[in-house]
Amino acid sequence: METPALVQSASDRYTKVAGPIHTIFVLAILGVWALLGRIIADQMRAAVNPHHVRFYVLTLFFEWLLFVFVVVGVRRSGAPVRIVLGDRWLSVRQVLRDIGIAAAFWLVSTGLLLILGRLLRMAALGRNMDFILPHGAAEITLWLVLSVTAGICEETIFRGYLQRQFIALTESVPAGILLSAAAFGASHAYQGFRMVILIGLYGAMFGILAYWRGSVRPGMIAHAWQDSLSGVLAGVMRH
Repeated sequence: METPALVQSASDRYTKVAGPIHTIFVLAILGVWALLGRIIADQMRAAVNPHHVRFYVLTLFFEWLLFVFVVVGVRRSGAPVRIVLGDRWLSVRQVLRDIGIAAAFWLVSTGLLLILGRLLRMAALGRNMDFILPHGAAEITLWLVLSVTAGICEETIFRGYLQRQFIALTESVPAGILLSAAAFGASHAYQGFRMVILIGLYGAMFGILAYWRGSVRPGMIAHAWQDSLSGVLAGVMRH
């Protein structure tokens, strides 16, 4: 009989998955990327025809590089990689279950984001992101690759790894979720201060989902879907 992720042992949920030095390096790398991202974003906003492909490729390279760094760090610490990636799917039923959870989460989180966006007076949210959204079939295709990458890598880094590290460090689940969400928001500083707040709140929702489910896989699906949809809709509307 299969064992749901919800009843996995407490040791899996609260044990550190890497040493403190490794975590400091991860946070430092994220800080550098946030700074570089802000510089690149300012240049793209100022350009008449911003170079989307270069930014997409650079982001792809960075995210997979940090993903590998995190996985290697977890392995070197002796912790099983599944602790940050979630248990493998062993049946179609498990896959469908996580897709269903992801769909429900996406619907609820989208509604909450719309409300939070209004509270933060972010009526110009779409225009704020215009500089980064794809134009044409080639850019949309690359955007989809980037969206799937973001779903896999960012959920592993922020929810699978950092959230567990912060929970272990603070010995508090809420604090761990909030600290990971803050790091997630700060890593998107290139989108502006209000977006950092909104994305941080979005990250907290993903953090709650990951903790409740005991896996980042539903979050990966919802994250990839949300990013993909935003790019495809933008491309279709422009066309």
